[in-house]
Amino acid sequence: MKIYFQSFGCAKNSVDSEKLIGLLNAAGHKIIFDLQENSSNQADIAIINTCGFIEDAVKENVNAILDLESLKKSGVIKKIIVVGCLFNRYGDELEKEIPLVDLWAKSEDWDMVLRFLNGGVIKTKVSDEHWVRGLLKENSAASRYLKISEGCDSFCSYCTIPSIRGRARSVPIGQVITEAVKLCEHGARELCLVGQDTTLYGNDIYGEPKFEELLEELEKHIPEDTWIRLLYLHPNRVTRKFIDKVAGSKKILSYLDIPVQHISEPILQSMNRSGSEPHIRDIFRYARENDPLFALRTTVMVGFPGETDEYFNRLLDFLEEAQIDRVGVFEYSPEEGTKAASFACQIDKKSKKKRAARLMKLQSQISAARQKLFIGRTLKILVESKDIKDKIAWGRSYRDAPEVDGLVGAHFSSNSKNAVRKGEFVYSKISDSTEHDLFGEVCTDCLKWENLI
Repeated sequence: MKIYFQSFGCAKNSVDSEKLIGLLNAAGHKIIFDLQENSSNQADIAIINTCGFIEDAVKENVNAILDLESLKKSGVIKKIIVVGCLFNRYGDELEKEIPLVDLWAKSEDWDMVLRFLNGGVIKTKVSDEHWVRGLLKENSAASRYLKISEGCDSFCSYCTIPSIRGRARSVPIGQVITEAVKLCEHGARELCLVGQDTTLYGNDIYGEPKFEELLEELEKHIPEDTWIRLLYLHPNRVTRKFIDKVAGSKKILSYLDIPVQHISEPILQSMNRSGSEPHIRDIFRYARENDPLFALRTTVMVGFPGETDEYFNRLLDFLEEAQIDRVGVFEYSPEEGTKAASFACQIDKKSKKKRAARLMKLQSQISAARQKLFIGRTLKILVESKDIKDKIAWGRSYRDAPEVDGLVGAHFSSNSKNAVRKGEFVYSKISDSTEHDLFGEVCTDCLKWENLI
C-alpha cells in the first residue's frame, strides 16, 4: 500500500515518525512524502503525526488535517490516519469536529495503526533485532536523533507535556545501545540524545538517574569517529563534574543544550522549576572557564506572569555574563490546562514582544562576538550538502545542533572536491563569520595545522 506521511513537531516526535515509518516499511508498505493530484505519486492513505504542544502548533496541525480532508473529498487519497500529541490532548473534541478522519491514534500506538492497515490484524511482528528505523525526507542519515526517554515529571506550571505524553519513561540502556549501534551501521556519524529531560534518564526504571552510565555505554559501543550531542539538559542536574566529563570525552561533543527558561528565582519558583540562580550562573561560568570555546545553548522565556522589569533585566545580565553561543527565546503563551494560564499579573502581548526583541538584540551581539573567536581556527564539520556549481559544502561543527543552530560554509577547490562527501567529515579553516554562520576553506592536510578543533 502506498502511504503519504507527514510529520510535525519536535525532535522527539521526529523519532516517533521514523519508528512508525520503519514498521510500515517492514510490513511491506511504500512511504512517500509528496502528494500530487493526477500523478503516479498518488497515495492510498495519508498518515500525519501531530504536535499539540502550544496553540500555534495546534492551529498548524488542524489546518494540515483539514487539507487532507479536502484531498479525501476530491478522491486524491482514500483514508486519513491521525496520530500523536494533538489527539493525546484533544481526542474527543477532534473526533467530533473532524469526522472524515478514518483512524485516530495516540502517540506510539503503532499497533493500532498497523492493525487498521492490515484489516484488524498485525501480519508481521518485527523483532528488535531486524527492525530498522525509517528516515524522514527532511532528515539526514548522517545525523540522527536518539530518544532516550519520553514524558516528564517536572510539571512546570506553563507546560502541557505531562498531560500530553504522561510521566517520565526511560528506554532501557540495552535498548538505547542497540538502536544507537544500528543507526551507526546505517550511516549515522552524529547521535543527538533527546528526551524531555535527558538528565533524569533512568530514574523511573533504575531508581536513580543513570544518564552518565548511559553515556559511558554509548562511548564504549559506537564507532570511534562518531559524535554524541547532548540536548535538553535540566540545569539543576548539570554539575561541574558532569561538565568535566563532557569536556574530557573523545566522542561527546563540547556542546551542552541547557534550557534555563529564566534566571530570577521568584520566576523560576512560579514556573515550578527546581534550581537556583547561583547554581545556574555557576555551571555556565565553569564551562567557560574550563574551555573558552565550549559551546553553550539555552532557551529562555520572556513575559511569564509576574515578570517585572527588574526580573527581566536580571535575565539580560545573565546572558551578558554567561556569553552563551546560542539562545532561543519564547514569548510566554498561556496554554489551556496549565496552572500558569490562571496566574495573576499576566503580561500584555506588546510588552512580551518588546522584551523578546530587546533580548535578541543583546544576544545577536554576543553571538556575533562568539563567532569571531573561530576565525583563523580549523573546524571539523559534518557535511550536509554540497553545491558543485558554487563549490561550497554546507555542514555543522561541534557548535551546531541540527535545525536550531548555524552552519559552516566550506569552499572547496577542484583539487579538494572529491574529499567533500555528504554525510562525512571534512576540515575547514575559518576565514569569516556572521551572527549565525561561519565560512572557510576545505583543507585536506589540516591535521598537522595548529588551532584544530
